[in-house]
Amino acid sequence: MPNIQEVFRKSYDILYQELKPSDEQAKAANDIINCKSEELGYNISTCSDCGHSERHYNSCRNRHCPSCQAIPREVWIDSRKAEVFDAAYFHVVFTLPAELNPLIYANQDLIYSLMHKCVSQTLLQLSLDKRYLGATPGIIQILHTWGQNLSYHPHIHCIVSGAGLTRDKKLLYSRKKFFIPVKVLRNMFRGKFLAHLKQLYNKNRLVFSKSCNDLQILTQWNSFINALYEKDWIPYIKETFNGNGNAIDYLGRYTHKIAISNSRIKEVTEDTVTFSAKDYRTGKQKNITLSHLEFMRRFLMHILPKRFHKIRYYGLLSNRFKKDNLKLIATLIGKALFVATLKTMKKDEILKALWNIDIHRCPSCGGSNVGPPGSIYPLRL
Repeated sequence: MPNIQEVFRKSYDILYQELKPSDEQAKAANDIINCKSEELGYNISTCSDCGHSERHYNSCRNRHCPSCQAIPREVWIDSRKAEVFDAAYFHVVFTLPAELNPLIYANQDLIYSLMHKCVSQTLLQLSLDKRYLGATPGIIQILHTWGQNLSYHPHIHCIVSGAGLTRDKKLLYSRKKFFIPVKVLRNMFRGKFLAHLKQLYNKNRLVFSKSCNDLQILTQWNSFINALYEKDWIPYIKETFNGNGNAIDYLGRYTHKIAISNSRIKEVTEDTVTFSAKDYRTGKQKNITLSHLEFMRRFLMHILPKRFHKIRYYGLLSNRFKKDNLKLIATLIGKALFVATLKTMKKDEILKALWNIDIHRCPSCGGSNVGPPGSIYPLRL
């Protein structure tokens, strides 16, 4: 089957010479190229019943590798289900005007974090308002940077609980389909983001690439900011869910997603890549064909800065108070919450539990005496 690794193996050396990727981009590219190859080492499993032996190459485990996300995604979903209770949940998406893209790309770590900060502040401040909820909800935020055609499109997906804890520790439920009007969300988020962005500019903390170099001139900067205030920033409510894990199952599609999966790759030739993408104007799937160089350039735009946390938790789920908040909620609703199990299981146990794959069973004779202990068969997940 055609895949992303094939493209990088064929043409990455050319891209490296022409575009000079960053250290983090180069690391991701090399990990993808070497995933499940001799470069990363291997284990050998031998069946003591029939003597059948196989060599199993190690995975790269890079968070941007299309072949290494299945188990981390399932463990994350299982852990989050333990933090969900019986209430409505809302999927809210915050986007930014495309005019900001060059500045964001030149300041990824700084502005990605600013996006998270302004989204969480907006949701928490408005949720506390008695006109809307009057309580603090649980919020999970996930940064994505791509569109279906691999274009640069930074945005944040949020799952927001439709219930929260009041200041006097009572559980209050929303009585509305979504408790914050979209226009109110838009205005506050835009105001907070641009106010913080101006502070970064005034403190000389922003970097300017060639595509936004003119913004270093104060008059150009002021015109740029004024135009952004006039733009119609549009956060939107994507879907509404019931609790008890439904929302987390849905959001699980987004958590460990990378810019493009192998399943969307239709053909790889010596010079081009063809992949499927949704056309947002028609709602239909279409095929896009790019040169290897352009495909890799677009793919590498979405490699996150080193140690950057794209998934963050706020409100009831902020790390400092989460454990106590969830205990209180379980007491208030008189019902124990879901107990996560996968995070304490080993990889072979997870494979057996989720996909009924027994890596200790010999593929040749069917015996269950595959060893040595700790050796496992490679699985294309």
